[in-house]
Amino acid sequence: MTTTMTAGDESQPSPAPASSTSASALRFPAASSGETDDAARRAVQKAAEHLLGLQRPDGHWRGFLEIDASANAHELLMRQFLGIRDERFTAAAGRWIRSQQRADGTWAAVHDGDGDLAITIESYVGLRLAGHGADEPHMLRSAEWIRAHGGIGAARVTTRIWLSLFGWWSWDKLFAVPPETILLPRWMPLNIYSYLYWARMTTVPYLAVLAHRPVAPAPFRLDELLTAEAPTRERSGKSPKPPTSPTGWEGALQGLDRVLRGYRRIRPAPLRRAAVNACIRWVVERQEADGSWGGVRVTTIWSLIALRTVGYRLDHPILKAGLDFLARTGHWHEDDVWMAEICQSPVWDTALSMIALADAGLPADHPALLDGADWLLAKQSSRLGDWAVQRPGLAPGGWSFQYENELYPDLDDTAEVVLALRRVRHPDRARVDEAVRRATHWTLGMQCRNGGWGAFDADGTSAFLDRLALTDITDISDPPTADITAHVVEMLAALELQADRRTRRGVRWLMDQQEEHGGWFGRWGINHVYGTGCAVPALTAAGVAADHPVVSGAVDWLTTVQNADGGWGEDWRSYADPQYVGRGPSTPSQTAWALLALLAAGERDSETVHAGVRWLLETQRDDGTWHEPGATGAAMRSHYALRYELYPLVFPLTALGRYVHHHGDEAASATSRP
Repeated sequence: MTTTMTAGDESQPSPAPASSTSASALRFPAASSGETDDAARRAVQKAAEHLLGLQRPDGHWRGFLEIDASANAHELLMRQFLGIRDERFTAAAGRWIRSQQRADGTWAAVHDGDGDLAITIESYVGLRLAGHGADEPHMLRSAEWIRAHGGIGAARVTTRIWLSLFGWWSWDKLFAVPPETILLPRWMPLNIYSYLYWARMTTVPYLAVLAHRPVAPAPFRLDELLTAEAPTRERSGKSPKPPTSPTGWEGALQGLDRVLRGYRRIRPAPLRRAAVNACIRWVVERQEADGSWGGVRVTTIWSLIALRTVGYRLDHPILKAGLDFLARTGHWHEDDVWMAEICQSPVWDTALSMIALADAGLPADHPALLDGADWLLAKQSSRLGDWAVQRPGLAPGGWSFQYENELYPDLDDTAEVVLALRRVRHPDRARVDEAVRRATHWTLGMQCRNGGWGAFDADGTSAFLDRLALTDITDISDPPTADITAHVVEMLAALELQADRRTRRGVRWLMDQQEEHGGWFGRWGINHVYGTGCAVPALTAAGVAADHPVVSGAVDWLTTVQNADGGWGEDWRSYADPQYVGRGPSTPSQTAWALLALLAAGERDSETVHAGVRWLLETQRDDGTWHEPGATGAAMRSHYALRYELYPLVFPLTALGRYVHHHGDEAASATSRP
């Protein structure tokens, strides 16, 4: 699944000239403790050299952000619906889909993962659109596997919505959420502001589409994917069960389903028109300057489908801008293969790269760090976004993940950007201080009532949404998570706000989230190794001592799950199956996360750390990078995994840099302040 950057992507400027990429300016401690330390210095030098060479001329970094093959299928389905699918593009997109098919005919969410029914159905349809016949051997294997696993009727709702656009599935068999949902007040459970931002930005156009229930001409039938019974899965990926009690969740949801279906038959036409108009107005108001919606491919695709459904012409400026964004952010490879990128991550990648280089020993006033800081400073949000619904009156000041996404800054990016800026000796100190002040004010204002921080909104803790599972996908709300809270706490500690009551509340919340085995759940990275790699550095930075039971418990757990080769890994399946928690083949990024926790806990001279460092040294390639074909990032657990191209470079460099510079040694003598 490894990808390469290609010249036809207008959003990716060429890397900086070689003359500006030298890592000779790295500073190392005068003393060395032996052979491993010397080898680690050389590894840091090579990795930093490579990372510096990836910096763009305007100062930022960005690696490719890869998701499964269904993203290509979505692009083909959208183009088919809009009537703009051409032969060359279709063939090129199909080549990528075919290259990701496994021997058993399936497609998976992650490299070497299990076949996924929804992804397999969508990818199969993508290949049919690309001209692959249903009678070809690889298609027969796929169809047989799909039928054996329940066929279209057993797929999640999002897949069946795609198929309903072409009559391959009946709109009548979908959960009947009406567009009037857009009119619900904030205090009601199903109001759109209780959704995670990109779930919200997909749901609102969905509502407009579901109101019209369009059916575009289908170029073929999909009878081969239907089973005799064609069961439906309206919620939670399971067939509906009789309610165990009149007040239970299942009973309430089935009752709501009956009410909504009945409402659809008798809906007042004026109210329906007002609701659809409100949905479309909401969508139009949220288009970004680059033509996208929230900087995300799938939200942009569904916004375009919704606008076309209600009558917008293809040459309308809004549709043209959206289509231009999709064309601009796709990747053409030399062998005429096209690949969709679900999203772009320049702010995140730039902040992590700057932190890695600073930890490697690059001087704080190095031009690479100054250029990165200038680029980040220009990306700070100055607009009110949807987050202001929960926090009216709070001034903006966060950073988002993408090139253009002013309306949806997130706490994770904001924390990492501030941590990066604090590592730079910028000549315009007042400008940096003002940006950090605004970011800190916004971050503190976004703290949830329970003391933690979520990703995009405050107090996004609707359990009802995940139980309802409109899209059969959990994690469509935005509650506080350990990994984001940890990054915020680490940021506040770097700003010397350890004693602030809001920081202390965050520390207490984070400590309470530690699981019985000693690790923390990782929402945005796979999984407990990531969560623990975030939590321990934050806690020790905030003053929790290395001998505190919370920290020592994490050290014990990481030691027990270390692989025999010295590295760490955690399988994607850990989100669904506890036997995989902390278990999996060693990977560079996950090994680095474990080392970051152990180093922060003062374990630098332990055999556990030395073994992990040796694994990174032994697996580093000649060009200073590490090979990591699988995904270690997560978008929605158990459904969408992300492979960040820069993860297996920036995190090992950060870990080795902190090892070389003895970062975390002070934790051993810190005073506990739980």
